[in-house]
This record gives sequence, C-alpha cells and structure tokens, in this order.
Amino acid sequence: MKRELVIVIDFGGQYNQLVARRVRECNVYCEIYSYKTDLEKIKEMNPKGIILTGGPNSCYEADSPTYKKELFELGIPVLGLCYGAQLMMHILGGKVESADVREYGKTEVIIDKTQSPIFEGVSSPTICWMSHFDYISKVAPGFEITAHTADCPVAAAENPEQKLYAIQYHPEVLHTAEGTKMLSNFVLGVCGCAGDWRMDSFVEESIRQIREKVGKGKVLCALSGGVDSSVAAVLLSKAVGDQLTCVFVDHGLLRKNEGDEVEAAFGPEGAYDLNFIRVNAQQRFYEKLAGVSEPEAKRKIIGEEFIRVFEEEAKKIGAVDFLVQGTIYPDVVESGLGGESAVIKSHHNVGGLPDCVDFKEIIEPLRDLFKDEVRKAGLELGIPKHLVFRQPFPGPGLGIRIVGEVTEEKVKMVQNADAIYREEIANAGLDKSVGQYFAALTNMRSVGVMGDERTYDYAVALRAVNTIDFMTAEAAEIPWEVLHKVTSRIVNEVDHVNRVMYDITSKPPGTIEFE
Repeated sequence: MKRELVIVIDFGGQYNQLVARRVRECNVYCEIYSYKTDLEKIKEMNPKGIILTGGPNSCYEADSPTYKKELFELGIPVLGLCYGAQLMMHILGGKVESADVREYGKTEVIIDKTQSPIFEGVSSPTICWMSHFDYISKVAPGFEITAHTADCPVAAAENPEQKLYAIQYHPEVLHTAEGTKMLSNFVLGVCGCAGDWRMDSFVEESIRQIREKVGKGKVLCALSGGVDSSVAAVLLSKAVGDQLTCVFVDHGLLRKNEGDEVEAAFGPEGAYDLNFIRVNAQQRFYEKLAGVSEPEAKRKIIGEEFIRVFEEEAKKIGAVDFLVQGTIYPDVVESGLGGESAVIKSHHNVGGLPDCVDFKEIIEPLRDLFKDEVRKAGLELGIPKHLVFRQPFPGPGLGIRIVGEVTEEKVKMVQNADAIYREEIANAGLDKSVGQYFAALTNMRSVGVMGDERTYDYAVALRAVNTIDFMTAEAAEIPWEVLHKVTSRIVNEVDHVNRVMYDITSKPPGTIEFE
C-alpha cells in the first residue's frame, strides 16, 4: 500500500526539519525537498499536500529563492509559512514590502475568520511565534485575510477554493501555543490525509521490503550498540535471520566499558539470534587519527576506517551483498542531502562511502525516521527499554567529543569524566528527564592549583540538553549541587583535568555535539 505523503519545500528556513516533524506527529509521512526540485518530480510523487517553509530572504528581490506559479495550480493544497506565505502572495499577485516594525518572538494573533479550516478549534487571540522583517501589505486576488496582529495586517490569509493558505508566523515551533493543531487542521482537514502512518505498520512494511530486496543475499550490519544501529540490527534480524552478520567495531572511541556492554547485549550470551563479530581495532584508529585536529577530517578518517574494517570482515565471511547502516533522517538533513539546509556536519553513514567499497548495495532501514521515531520502532520490535532509551552516541564516538587531536590518553580522560557525570546524573534521578548529557574534553589547558602545586592541565566541558526531536535543543538546568559534585569528582579522580565547565548553549546556534 502506497503511503500518503506531504512534501515540505525548503527555502532555507531554520525550522524546516521541525515542520516535517510536526506533520509526522499527525501520523502523516512527510519529506523535505529543496525549492530547486523540479515541478515534474513533485507531480510524480503525487503528494496530498505541500508546505512552503520560511527563509532568510526577501521574496521580491530578483535573486531570492522562488518557485513556478504552476505549483499553486495543481489542485494540491499548499500551506505557506512565513517566507513561504510571502512568496505565495508575491507570485499570485499580492504585495510584500519591508515592514516598519519587525516582529520577533511570541506575539498575540487575532483570528478574524474562526470558521477557517486552518483555525478550527483554535482560540482567539492565540500566541504565535513571529520572525519576519517583511510583511504582506496586500493579499493576492481571491484571498481573504483570516488573522492579524497589532503590527501585522495579514498574519494569515486563505483562498479555500484553490486550497491555498498563507501563515505569516511559525506554527511548527513549540512557542506557537496551538501550532500543532493548525498544522493538523491543514494535513488532516484540508489535505484529507487519513493519518495512518504508524510505527507498527512501518516495522511490518520495512521487514517486508527488506526481505524482498535481500532475497537470498548475505547482509553485513554495522553494529555500534547505539540506539540507531541496534534498532537497525534487530529489524534486519527479524527480516533475514541467519543471512545477517553483525560486526561490532571497537574503535577505542566508545564510552567507558561500552565495548563489553555491547558484546553482552548482542553477543553469543545476549538475547538476540545474531551472528556477532567483535573487532578490537583501537590502536588502528588511534594511529590514523594521530596529528589530526580538524573536525571534518577526523569524521572522514573514522568513517573510512570503519568501511575498511567492514571490507576486511566481509572477505573473511565470504560474499556479502548488502551493508546495513543506521542512518536516520536528521543525519540526511544535516548532511545537506535533504532540503536546502547548509551542510552542518558530515556523517560517515551518509554519502561518505569511499568509491572502492566492496558491497552491492546499502540498506538504511531507518533513513526516514527522526530519533524519537527510531525509539518507537525499537519498542515495536520488542527491544528492552534500557537499550531503546540509551543515551544517543555519535558514529565517530569520542572522536568528536575530544576537541583537537585524539590520543589514547585523551580518550581515557574523557571516558572517565563522562562515566562520573553519567553516574551522578543517575544518582540524582535526572537520567530519565534530561534528553542527552555527556562530558567532552576541550583543547584548552589552564593553570590550576592542586595539592599546593601549580598545574597546567585540561578543561572538561559538561553538556546536558532537553530536546524532543534533536533538531533543536535547550540547555538543561542541572541543579548546582549536582554540578558541584560532578566537578569535585572529575578534578579529583581524572588525571590531567583541573577545570570543569558547563555548556549552556542552545541548538541553534550551537550543535548538541562539540565537533
């Protein structure tokens, strides 16, 4: 059965992933595409609805991102958000100008047409998140104004006959109190989606597709023990059984004791019927990383070395037809392959394979899922909660939690500091409420005093964030007494660390990881 699809056309907005995420909360599948995507391709996908994102440009400038007028003549419902709303008006004959008063932040929106399908069940006034320096001064022919603010005469407009809707604010962010309701009204009401995209059907369909694709072929799975690769491995095992071999590469960049924990969970004594191979390649990775400090260079080295190890293991196993990777949708988007986002970081499991890889094809069963959806799939597969809700861990491991050059000594330092931090977070009962937390080793060294002697040692940075979808995140407010205890233990128990800092940067402008 072909699943329903809503397309998000990205014009460079910072919230594009959130738009897709909110649509999926309505149990409707959604994908992001660049505004450069050809109209014929969009028609071929036969979407139930189209959403135009925000963006940093002015739609009336000659070199700004735009789209063909025919998009609005397909008979497919279109919802424009912020820049997308302005562009819709501009293309269809309205007028957009620079605003005398810029609106930014939480704003009271007055709904003028409460019977609008977008505003069904929405209160008036309602609080919405504004972020614009242009405004719609005149709506296009056939449109009527459905909402306004004190400074914005057109906060929303619609042409229901043509199924076209424009919203000046951002319903996708949590600051818009009833934004999810508005998007649900569009997706389920206007577009007529059934909202039947759920994890149980996703798991069943994925298993069926994998069996069909693999046939009698042999499959090699890159198992790191993290949430993504664990769910991918169990999904594959359900689909192809003993045709699957899982290779766990201990690259020496894992958390403290994690290699043994992964083997205990997935190895011969574990609960899963997997062909499990552990490769201890710590020194090999340390040698490759020696003298390298640039983040992208480290990522690429670690990623390529992963592939080299897999190739060697594949040759030992015999003919291997498929390589499984735990790529998830944020990896795709942040690698610049989804929508119009800038490349935030490269991933060794997203388009980073060397040309000489000896595999017929790559299987990425989780490529379409956000992190919380991966966890739901894991629960659907029967994976224990303590594995499903394990702390996220990046593919390059501690290689990107050590700022600068990676050495075996630095790895031990950050492993020990991180273990202390995680232990005290758990002791304080915060491990279930904080989204992600870890210790990183900065490249900064500073003067300290320990035991009446002068030291010149490293600084550890603690990170803890709360997030729903890992696309945005806010620093968690860890109690001072917990941070104080963690700091005291780290500087006393971890060699060559004399300073601890707490990172309160949100995402954006920062990322959750350090490199």
